[in-house]
Amino acid sequence: MVTINKLEIENVKRIKAVKVEPAAKGLTIIGGNNNQGKTSVLDAIAWALGGNKYKPSQAMREGSQVPPTLKITMSNGLVVERKGKNASLKVIDPNGQKAGQQLLDSFVEELSINLPKFMESTPKEKADTLLQIIGLGDVLAELEIKEKELYNQRHAIGVIADQKEKFAKEQVHYPDAPKELISISELIAQQQSILAKNGENARKRQQLVVIEQNHAFKQNEVDELKRKLSEAEKQLQQLTDDLTIAKMDTMDLHDESTREIEENIAQIDEVNRRVRANLDKEKAEDDAKAERVKYTELTTKIEAVRQEKRDLLTNADLPLEGLMVDDGKLLYLGQEWDNMSGSQQLTVATAIVRKLKPECGFVLIDKLEQMDKQTLEEFGAWLEREGLQAIATRVSTGEECAIIIEDGYSLENPDYQPAPAQPAGAPNWTF
Repeated sequence: MVTINKLEIENVKRIKAVKVEPAAKGLTIIGGNNNQGKTSVLDAIAWALGGNKYKPSQAMREGSQVPPTLKITMSNGLVVERKGKNASLKVIDPNGQKAGQQLLDSFVEELSINLPKFMESTPKEKADTLLQIIGLGDVLAELEIKEKELYNQRHAIGVIADQKEKFAKEQVHYPDAPKELISISELIAQQQSILAKNGENARKRQQLVVIEQNHAFKQNEVDELKRKLSEAEKQLQQLTDDLTIAKMDTMDLHDESTREIEENIAQIDEVNRRVRANLDKEKAEDDAKAERVKYTELTTKIEAVRQEKRDLLTNADLPLEGLMVDDGKLLYLGQEWDNMSGSQQLTVATAIVRKLKPECGFVLIDKLEQMDKQTLEEFGAWLEREGLQAIATRVSTGEECAIIIEDGYSLENPDYQPAPAQPAGAPNWTF
């Protein structure tokens, strides 16, 4: 793992002459007041190691007649220099062999010299970076797509289920209506049967009247026509017999009422309307239940996909305990990036950057004012445990600063108090 042993900078931005030998691991803070050249130190390191794409737009210190000079000695023995009018790069290995930017790129992680690029990236880009590190990007991307498809299906079915449930609740229900529709043809057939029977009864009654009239007529005829008595008596006897039969036929006759059927016929449209309404409501309720079953099944599938994602991340080699990717977002201790404290953000960014290229053992951090003294000590202890070197700036001249930049010059801080050593077996630092 490569770190920075020493850096010497002259005439870059606000810097006049700065020399720093940062601690091999842990936190080295470059302090000073505003506009003294602290950030210029980090910009110079980025330019020296990252190439001309990091060259400041006004690299030469204002008022200087001497071009910028940058020299960085790395822990692997490489010496990196930029000097002269064109600030040409020269990289010399311990054996005296010359190399170039390609060699630097092989062990210098871009984000280690440009941490703001990571910290200012979108939540999705941060999550993608972490997934790239642990090698789960493609697998989780497929699971994300699968989860999204299932979610969209469930959402659509949920909308349909809600609509059908609402529609079912709005349907009118008649508890006193029959279960099946009434057939008007059957009622009319029943009515016609009764009317035919009643017609036959009427015919028999009419026949009775006729016979009675004939009987009376013949009785008078017998009285008036004595001479035709014998014939009339025969006729009378015949009529008497007929009368007896007719009376017997009509004695037990009983007319049935068609009033109920007539009422049913009159009400059949209303009854059938209620039956149809009940059937429609039952169907709507059944449809809603079916959609709700589909919704529940998709919910189970979505949870299975999410559990698969959680299992993958649980077993992954994460750069920091408590890191997680959920729904395409980077989480630390359950919090999204914008809910993390500034110190938590720095910790997460540093851990991820270190994991991106493990051979790069340093990171540059600007504007460390957001950490109080205790947090700085804890952060430094965590860096030491990780074997990571951090060179940071802070608007301060306090005892936490190893170097003070004053008017472009570097001064050793006589009040510098290194952070106390971390006890063996101390727990990992979390916020």
